[in-house]
Amino acid sequence: MAGDMTEGGAREKLKLVFTGHVDHGKSTVIGRLLFDAGSLNDGAVAKVRRIAAETGQPFEFAHLLDAFEEEQKQGITIDTTQLQFRTEKRDYVIIDAPGHKEFLKNMISGASDAEAAFLVVDAERGVEEQSRRHAHMLSLLGIRQIGLVVNKMDLVRYDRKVFESVGREASECLAGLGLEINSRIPLSGLKGENVVRPSTRMPWHRGPTLAGALDGLKKSTSPAGRGLRLPLQAVYKFDDRRILAGRVESGRVKIGDRVLISPGRKTATVTSLAAWLDKDLKDEASAGESVGLMINEEFFHRRGDVVSLEDDPPLISDRIKASVFWMGRTPLKPRGRYKLKLASAEVEAEISEIDNLIDSSTLALAPKPARVGFNEVAQVEIRLQRPLALDLFSRHQGTGRFVLVDGHDVAGGGIVTWAEERSDIKFGFVHGELKARCEIFEEYYYNVDEMSVSKAAPERPLYTLGDRVPLTGASYRYPELFDIVIFRDRMAVLVRDGRVAGMLPLGEYSYQGAPLVNGRGFGVLVRSQDDWLKARADFEALTPANESELARRWLDFNTYRRIVIGGNDFQI
Repeated sequence: MAGDMTEGGAREKLKLVFTGHVDHGKSTVIGRLLFDAGSLNDGAVAKVRRIAAETGQPFEFAHLLDAFEEEQKQGITIDTTQLQFRTEKRDYVIIDAPGHKEFLKNMISGASDAEAAFLVVDAERGVEEQSRRHAHMLSLLGIRQIGLVVNKMDLVRYDRKVFESVGREASECLAGLGLEINSRIPLSGLKGENVVRPSTRMPWHRGPTLAGALDGLKKSTSPAGRGLRLPLQAVYKFDDRRILAGRVESGRVKIGDRVLISPGRKTATVTSLAAWLDKDLKDEASAGESVGLMINEEFFHRRGDVVSLEDDPPLISDRIKASVFWMGRTPLKPRGRYKLKLASAEVEAEISEIDNLIDSSTLALAPKPARVGFNEVAQVEIRLQRPLALDLFSRHQGTGRFVLVDGHDVAGGGIVTWAEERSDIKFGFVHGELKARCEIFEEYYYNVDEMSVSKAAPERPLYTLGDRVPLTGASYRYPELFDIVIFRDRMAVLVRDGRVAGMLPLGEYSYQGAPLVNGRGFGVLVRSQDDWLKARADFEALTPANESELARRWLDFNTYRRIVIGGNDFQI
């Protein structure tokens, strides 16, 4: 049989991961599967037999997978091993993920692209700690096709009741994570029972063999079939050409597409796709390909911006909630500051709150823990220094998955489960239904080229409660404690210790003795509550005719603001 074909006529390929507790026999099961299916060459088998003889150990199918002789001596799979395997139906990439708890980081990286998983459980020992921990990682990675392999049935005399008991235990474990088992296979990897050929020792099993269960898996929608997500790696300028370079995470992009570049929400039309050689020029690029775009508009873009189709934008947010698996040497704590890397974007991030800690052995939730330790899973809220273009992991994995870097080490991995959309106003402050525009962090400069006063927008346009604000820039300097009164939107914002501490309608604001600035960052000459009431009344009655008079009466143009000298290439 030719097997299932993809759009281009090639055989269909599916990635899957085998995982479970150490010593439950994952590598043995996979080795036996490859051996019985005739997918190993004689040289590989002969090498393992030679090593076994030299070390005085019996031949083991698990050693067919281990990449290093040192691993064979230790009897532990240290890194993920990927193997090619095929049936009549399709091709497979099989990932053997390490089971020892010290190697969970490798397991996560190995399983991140898998479309399905098989959880291997020892029939005698049942579901143990690492089995539960790995099941939790599968849920975080968004893997929904999960099969249960109850291995070592030979040790329990192929007892059906043992198989059913382990099945119930595993089902309860996965149900607590919102997952369900799609297939259950009792087998013996050592004896080859129910791996490729049906077992005569378990006639009570009416389901498929392991090989049959593989062919029963559904191929997930390919990244090329999803919406366009192209994170920019760099922007190059050659002569008069500007090339936006990046790797297509999902979807397709072609000449003539109307695209949106976020978080700036700039729209443009793709005019051409760049290539180093003329023979490589083409009109379209799809998921997995690196590409250079040329567009019909001249905007400022940066590494980490995301190109999408205009009618399918990503979220823009600087406040997210995420499930995080912590691997750092020091615990994760509230107010901890890290570098967050999502696709090609990097941004400073602060853990604003730890909502709960998940015990991966019992799946119990511990609310509001003080810290998250090594190999623990938590649900956290994170504030970003500036808004990023991102997605919920359930919608787009490539732009919904991130890592946290502590110093120079990757300390945690996470997936975005919720994001506060921050695209309804361009600059200012938001808190629930309260919104206000302001330009207090815009840079004012005298443009020498044009002989005019210009301004440059800040990197981070929106702030909410708890956010740290930039107190010092090229053209401004604010104290750590001050109030912002934004007359045109009738809002007041309180800044304490350099953070947004409050936001309220202007009619509810009372002068509290803090320095005041208006929505453009100029000082407001108020020294008492009476002064404040008079200033508010005057600005509520503002007209073009009296604007200059009110500005001279109430505004200080020298204390917090200055104008710097710049030109058309002025950058912050």
